[in-house]
Amino acid sequence: MGRRRTWQGVGALGAGIASLATWDLLQRKHTILRRYPVIGHLRYLLEIVRPELQQYFIERDWDGRPYDRDTRSLVYERAKGVNEEKPFGTELDVNRVGHEHLVHTTTPLETPDEPARVQVGGPDCTRPYSMALLNVSAMSFGSLSANAIRALNKGAALGGFAHDTGEGGLSPYHEEHGGDLVWEIGTGYFGARTADGDFDPATFRATAAKDQVKMVSLKLSQGAKPGVGGVLPASKVTAEIARTRQVPAGEKCVSPSAHRVFSTPTELVEFVARMRELAGGKPAGIKLCVGSRVDVLAVCKAVLEVGTAPDFVIVDGAEGGTGAAPLEFEDHVGMPLTQGLMTVHNALVGTGLRDRVRVGASGKIAGGSDIVKRLAQGADYTNAARAMMMAAGCIQAQRCHTDRCPSGVATQNPWRARALDVADKSERVHRYQRSTVDEAMRLMAAMGVSGPEELTPAHLRRTVSPTDSRSYAELYEWLAPGELLDDAPQGWAADWRLASADRFGPLAAGS
Repeated sequence: MGRRRTWQGVGALGAGIASLATWDLLQRKHTILRRYPVIGHLRYLLEIVRPELQQYFIERDWDGRPYDRDTRSLVYERAKGVNEEKPFGTELDVNRVGHEHLVHTTTPLETPDEPARVQVGGPDCTRPYSMALLNVSAMSFGSLSANAIRALNKGAALGGFAHDTGEGGLSPYHEEHGGDLVWEIGTGYFGARTADGDFDPATFRATAAKDQVKMVSLKLSQGAKPGVGGVLPASKVTAEIARTRQVPAGEKCVSPSAHRVFSTPTELVEFVARMRELAGGKPAGIKLCVGSRVDVLAVCKAVLEVGTAPDFVIVDGAEGGTGAAPLEFEDHVGMPLTQGLMTVHNALVGTGLRDRVRVGASGKIAGGSDIVKRLAQGADYTNAARAMMMAAGCIQAQRCHTDRCPSGVATQNPWRARALDVADKSERVHRYQRSTVDEAMRLMAAMGVSGPEELTPAHLRRTVSPTDSRSYAELYEWLAPGELLDDAPQGWAADWRLASADRFGPLAAGS
């Protein structure tokens, strides 16, 4: 009897394989299957599991992308509150051209009992905000699940740091746990829009008045895809996302590439001032991935003409990006964070505006050394997106755009999102942020500085050859306060002449 069942099973398996082979030979969509029936399916199976095979079995600890194994492990261990020390020395090639290191002192200081914070709010701001050195960067509800938003915001509430809503609107999940919010609006004006997609001042005023909203931000562009608007597929536009964004449910949600509220640098500066007024004097600023130095200088000229400035500028690096974007935009458009950050910092210094505007840095911030490097390059504080996602459970499966995120972070599938436990993951987000900022403060103490304001480009060095390293103070040109207004140096003079408060562009050679 048992032998008969075995033969029946073998027969059924053979019939199934024969049917599959016949189907493969007759179908015309896949050449590989027509040429190699049945076994050709192995190619597609291996393609599906390729990211996992690459991540866990092939890549070395220090050379994975976008984040290597060492960095991911650092985030996970800090989030869990477990030992993060590593034995036997660095695995990095410290003599490699491009390697960077921080300059320590022979007489280090004691680490402060409390981490430094940054006051955001210029002379026209009546309700400034005390910002942490590391915060949750912009990620929208819709791109992230409701549980991921809950965990990030509760973590922010526990740790006293800020949570940027992203351009997808302020959802009930952002408000559930009371964490401080930076409310971001983009070209779609989601959560503050009229029926035809224009900016709605009344709705904006009502939402910005909420006590949980500490700052308001106008997104000009993002690092992953500067110059192109975001798209949320119709399948992800659920009824609650539609309510949050004020768009029709079940229809593809597209953010325009450009803003309607301004077309010139002057109009941009005036609109940011209007946002601050509508928000009752709370800090108002902009977020951008830098493209042209001319455009940055044009905004600075507009500030000088209008007489008011954004309270903050968040610089997003081209290496940033939590969701999905066209490959060519991810790889070939926009300035990396280092160049963009130093461009904005120097432009503000050179026009005498730096003391009025705080600068945030966003783009692959994961460890305490990343924070310190960005502060030395000109930032006042930093934001992290993907590292915060990893603290909340993300495993870098790179399925963000498919709605099949295995960890429940970047999905709208209720069954998948249910796996993310808010109570546990919010504690992990809190621990990760606290440990990383503590490490940044410990690094600064080892460098002999008591706070971010004492860091300079001389504290960061880059290997430029196998036998030589140079500090950032030597490698790059750093403007003196007001230098562009007095006599623009040769390296900036052409761009300064081309920049106009009345238009963006044109592009100058070398900009």
